[in-house]
Amino acid sequence: MPHRPPLKYVFYFAAPPEKVWDGFLSVESNRIIFAGAEFQADLKPGGALAWVGPGPDGKPMTYVHGKVLRCEPPKVFQYAFAMGQNDKPSRAMIELVPESEATKVTVTHDEWAEDDPTYAACADGWPRILSRLKTLLETGKTFKPH
Repeated sequence: MPHRPPLKYVFYFAAPPEKVWDGFLSVESNRIIFAGAEFQADLKPGGALAWVGPGPDGKPMTYVHGKVLRCEPPKVFQYAFAMGQNDKPSRAMIELVPESEATKVTVTHDEWAEDDPTYAACADGWPRILSRLKTLLETGKTFKPH
């Protein structure tokens, strides 16, 4: 089956890799970035992960679910990714490389099914998420999601 092209983003965060790693994986920063969603993960290959938060009716719903593929702190976090009720997982990988006063953050989201309905949402969402996390880690606060 044909695949859509990968989504790839490169950002530079003025923070050490350990702080950026914690920003991506801590419950507290995820709650801030994702408007109250709880990040739940068993951080080992094959471990389940999910972002769960209040739905439109106020009841808990799973926004994203998947499983951990690679977890090598503070360098690589890779996971299978599916939004909501979608049963077509794609693959997201976050790579952190230290530089002199910054961390190079590369996100590659690939292995998309041609008919994955969440591709456009992720193409829009990743730059927003990365910008919010960068702002949070550098200033201690961030802007609200759209």
